[in-house]
Amino acid sequence: MGRVRKPQIPGLLKGLAVTARTLAETLKPKKLGGGAVTVQYPHEKETPPIRARGVIGLREENCTVCMLCVRSCPDWCIYIEGHKELAPPRRAGGAPRKVNKLDRFDIDYALCMYCGICVEVCPFEAIFWSPEYEFSEPRIADLLHDMSRLGEWMETVPEAPALEAGAEKKKGK
Repeated sequence: MGRVRKPQIPGLLKGLAVTARTLAETLKPKKLGGGAVTVQYPHEKETPPIRARGVIGLREENCTVCMLCVRSCPDWCIYIEGHKELAPPRRAGGAPRKVNKLDRFDIDYALCMYCGICVEVCPFEAIFWSPEYEFSEPRIADLLHDMSRLGEWMETVPEAPALEAGAEKKKGK
């Protein structure tokens, strides 16, 4: 003969009690410390956490057209064009130097998968995450954001949080 199984009813009742307690807590009015966890989205908006991944912002003056973001993007959704200009020499008597100038910087959000690799690899801190998450468009073609639109997103990028005690800043910052 096989083993006799114990009835599972006590465990089932215990689980139902937890569910009922959670439901009662959720249904309490907010002023009593309870309330629904769900946010009624278009009418109520939650503030995203600091450094949330929304849309990417661009600080044009920091971009050196190094193309690291383009090469590292797995979706190939970043388009950059630039040209070289002569700049004054770094020190007196030196030769004029060539610097890259940005002509075009576009991100196609219809292709982007928001992995953040482009933000990570940018050595000049030209690309940042903005906490804005409402940027839907009626036409898919409008999801191609150019430099001016990316610059507008940069206005919503929060300041970097303060360093923890004992942390060291990188040289040059």
